[in-house]
Formats: sequence, structure tokens, C-alpha cells
Amino acid sequence: MSLTPKQRINAALKLEDLDRPPVAIFTQSATIGQMDKTGAAWPEAHKDATLMAKLGAAQADLFGFECVRVPFCLTAEAERLGCKVQVEKKDAAPMLKAHPFKFDPMTGEYDSPSALMSPEEFLKGGRPAEAMKAIGILTKSHPDYAIVAGNTGPFTLTGHMINTENMVFGMMMAPEEVSKWVDAVNPLVKVYTQALSDAGADVIQMSEPSGSTDMLAPDMFNDAAGKYVKTSLAAVKDAFSILHICGDTYPILDAMIETGVTGMSIEEKVDPFKATDKVKKRAALIGNVGSVRPLFQGTPQDVTEAALNSAKAGFDVISSGCGIAVATTDANMQALADAIKGYKR
Repeated sequence: MSLTPKQRINAALKLEDLDRPPVAIFTQSATIGQMDKTGAAWPEAHKDATLMAKLGAAQADLFGFECVRVPFCLTAEAERLGCKVQVEKKDAAPMLKAHPFKFDPMTGEYDSPSALMSPEEFLKGGRPAEAMKAIGILTKSHPDYAIVAGNTGPFTLTGHMINTENMVFGMMMAPEEVSKWVDAVNPLVKVYTQALSDAGADVIQMSEPSGSTDMLAPDMFNDAAGKYVKTSLAAVKDAFSILHICGDTYPILDAMIETGVTGMSIEEKVDPFKATDKVKKRAALIGNVGSVRPLFQGTPQDVTEAALNSAKAGFDVISSGCGIAVATTDANMQALADAIKGYKR
């Protein structure tokens, strides 16, 4: 019996045996080619639920990937919470321009997180509310596809509020002040994560780039980010939970598993064979075809080779290692989908 795309992804995330892994972009999936073909383009598609749903479904409609995915960046929550964000370009993701709160470990000046809005108020407006509406649209337009909702991890979102560089310095100079902030932000993340599931998302893929080994020593991961992911993402009801962290995550794979998430989305900086050997099916692995090379800078043949390498290593869902570059070609997107759909274990 043939499986629908959603059934295949569900089985893969449950670590069931399949004839081939699903191929689906769990991270940012929009490209200029998709925008031109669908008529749903940035910056409007960041702000309007109907356009967001149309563009989020394009990876499935145009190339045959097995999920649909919204929204397209990590600034929606920050903007809702008072960050100044530039959302103006078709060919570039929104950019964080200013942080609303003071947090300076050098001078000891710290704003209180008590000024944050309540979780209930957070859900009522801005781009997060549009993302929830878009998910509702996708449940009706693409019922046979897994609906992936992206959001921002608590440690990363805290950095957006108070300046990521200052927050990382604060981990060493004033860890109790950092903890106050992440403790205050995490309930917002938890409520939003559950709201995305309640809106109809099958998978929540939380990006926590500030938890990367590029930013923190591996032994700092749990206190900085992991313990919060455990209560906000891994605790979500009625959806699979996927934690995405950029960079070389090999040293923290065990700690990522210990958060209790369904699966982990990782980059090509981790050798896929070493990753599967270390994880040993304790969680699903999603990735790890390079989003810069080969997907953005390589040829379709390069993409095919990288995709098959991740599949042969035993990744459970073949996807890009990080968010898709907006100028990635249609040919390379199609090569990724075709390589895995023609692969047999």
C-alpha cells in the first residue's frame, strides 16, 4: 500500500522501517523561484496568512517534497515582543535592527523582563497570529501533507530581546541575570509552540541557533538552552517536536536527545554516518544536505550525491541542513526531491 506524504513522515519520525526516507524541507523553504511561480512573495508573504500558506506549500506543489512549512524566518516572535525588524525585501530574510531591552554585563545595567507581554496577549496579533492562520489554511488545502511549523527557541529569542552577544557574555559574567530573562521568555515560547500544534501543525521545528557550539561550550548547552527546550518544545501535545541547531552539533547530540524531542535537524558540518552511529535511533535525524553547498552553490548532481549520502547514512528525513537560501535554483530543489524519491533502501 502506498503512503501519503504525511503518513511517510509520521512513520519516519516514529522510527518505523520504510522503503525510503521522506524528503521534506523542515527549515525555511521559500525561494525566489517559488515566489515567481506562485505569485506569493516576500515581504508580503511574511505578513499575510493566505500568501504565507501559498508560499509555504510551494515546496510540495512545485517540487514534490512531502511537507508544507510556515513561516519563513526567526524574527516574527521578536517583532511581536518589541524588536525593530526590517521586513522589506523579496530577496532577503527579515533583519533584526534593534533590541528593545537593555542588558549590559560590562556596566551592570539590566532591564527587567517583567515588561514582556503576557503569553495570552502574544498570541493575539502580529506575524505569529498570521502563522497560526496559515496553518489552519494548510490543514484544509494540503491534508495529505505533513504541516511543519517553525518557531524560535527560548535562548535565541532571549538574545533577540537583549542582544545575543551581551547575553553570551552574561553567561560568564552574570549567569543569574541571563537565567531571569530566559525564565521569562520560555513561557511565551511554550504557549506559542502549543498554539501552533493546536492550529493544526503536525511537526514543530524549533530553531535554537544561539545554542550552537559556535556560541557556547558544549557543557553549557543544557543550562543555557536544553532545559528550556525540554519544557517548551519537547512537552508539546499532539505534534512531533524537532530541534534544529546550526553548526557542528556532534558534541551536543546526546544533550539534544536528553531534551526529549522527537528528532534533531542538523547541518552538514556533522558527518552523517558519525551522527547516525552516535544517535543510534534514540531520536529521529533530519538533514543534512548543505544549504549553502551544494543546494545554493552546487549543481543538481552535487545535490543528488549529498542527498544520497545522508540517505545511505540512515537519516530518517532527508532535508536541507539549515534554511534554504532564497536564491537556490529550482533545478537544485528538484534534484533533492528526485534523488530521494528514486532511492530504495
